[in-house]
Amino acid sequence: MMTTHRPFLALSLVLSAALLAACATPAAAPMSVADTIARDPKLSTLNGLVQQAGLAETLKGTGPYTVFAPTNEAFKAVPAKTLDDLAKDPAKLKALLAYHVVPARLAAAEVKPGNLKTVQGGNVALAKAGQYVTVEDAMVQTADIVATNGIVHTVDRVLTPPAR
Repeated sequence: MMTTHRPFLALSLVLSAALLAACATPAAAPMSVADTIARDPKLSTLNGLVQQAGLAETLKGTGPYTVFAPTNEAFKAVPAKTLDDLAKDPAKLKALLAYHVVPARLAAAEVKPGNLKTVQGGNVALAKAGQYVTVEDAMVQTADIVATNGIVHTVDRVLTPPAR
């Protein structure tokens, strides 16, 4: 007689555990693009540079913004001298970072081949082949990280604005 209740008991335990886990998991609070970048360990280099350039408050603003966010690995490919030069020239650093930001909310599914004007003022070339999205020569690695004021797409390269 006890064996007829075992499947029910096992199912009850599994469902109870699932409900408890769901209740114990805090819902993610809505975050700005700046906060979204700051919480991702793969974007810690970008976050530090955004702070240094004084762009964090801008990226917490109303937006909308689409950020093509170079990962830590992408920054490792940039020569150390270049990074040192950027650290010494805040205007140049800000321009470089602003070249990664488009003043619009653009999900990967909405990408169409063509150019978009960045916050820096230059244009970036976007392309799409199937599920793959590129911006200039960078490949989007993780698309559509949604924020309250825009979207973040991680990319595998640091974009370089054209010389003015």
